[in-house]
Amino acid sequence: MVGEMPTPEPGEGEVRIRIAFSGINPGDVKKRGGWQGSPMPYPRVVPHSDGAGVIDAVGAGVPSARVGETVWCYGAQSYRPFGTAAEHVVVPAGLAVPLPAAAASRPEVLAQAACLGIAGVTGHRAVFADGPLGGLTVLVWGAASGVGAVALQMAQRAGARVLAVVRRADQVPSVRAMGATEAWRADDPALVERIRSAAPGGVHRVADVDFGAHIDVNAEVMATGGVISAYYSSADRPDLPYWKLAFADVSLRLLGSDDFPAAVKADAARELTAALLEGRLSFSIAARLPLQDIALAHEQVERGAGGRVLLDLTAGMIKQV
Repeated sequence: MVGEMPTPEPGEGEVRIRIAFSGINPGDVKKRGGWQGSPMPYPRVVPHSDGAGVIDAVGAGVPSARVGETVWCYGAQSYRPFGTAAEHVVVPAGLAVPLPAAAASRPEVLAQAACLGIAGVTGHRAVFADGPLGGLTVLVWGAASGVGAVALQMAQRAGARVLAVVRRADQVPSVRAMGATEAWRADDPALVERIRSAAPGGVHRVADVDFGAHIDVNAEVMATGGVISAYYSSADRPDLPYWKLAFADVSLRLLGSDDFPAAVKADAARELTAALLEGRLSFSIAARLPLQDIALAHEQVERGAGGRVLLDLTAGMIKQV
């Protein structure tokens, strides 16, 4: 339902952002549907955690100089009722990440920045949680997805050799363009042999879109001391090839982005912003829809839009700023 609410006022330590773009993630759709049996956490929820726009008000304790600052934000609807699917959102000041002032008049930059939150922080954590990547081999499952694309591009930027796995053949050229050295379909019957051939010393880091579905392949290709980082599993209680993993001294890291430490999120936000502005991180945007079409936008995410879906609230805003 789309309707009118009073414009929110920032409290102590908060800023208010006039939203230009609201980013939609699969997690937003899952929250709406009560995934894992979770009830609606508040009597009224404005969805979406990610967005970009311009700060137009600040609360007590926040420098007034931040008014007029172009920013992207994350965590807006993480343990909070009101997210970015609105003309204005209020967030803690630390969750509003500065962008160059010129970005305010460049909708293409704001649109990209609105994609950085959940996918960006999760993708960054998946590959960097266990140290630098220079000279390592990284395997990214779902490399054409939001999180996977971030993991691929950020790992490549950091000097890793990246191997990519995708769902469809038409996604192979796109992930190669992002920097993947090799790319294969997930249903390739020779996938293990292909990965071993490309990485004879084994894979050092894995960013995994489905822990339960891929654990047997991962176990066959890991380097000694490697790390598997997974941010989803289609199986709640997956079987593990314990001894194969144990003899390779493999570590398992299971990621829940809402609950990463604040310092981890802030470090990721700095690196993601830098990569975006360098032109070394970008997202394929499948659709930009007006706020009143939010239901259609969610349906597109549910169907798998083939890129990021955004709510576009820039009407009249670009000229104003």
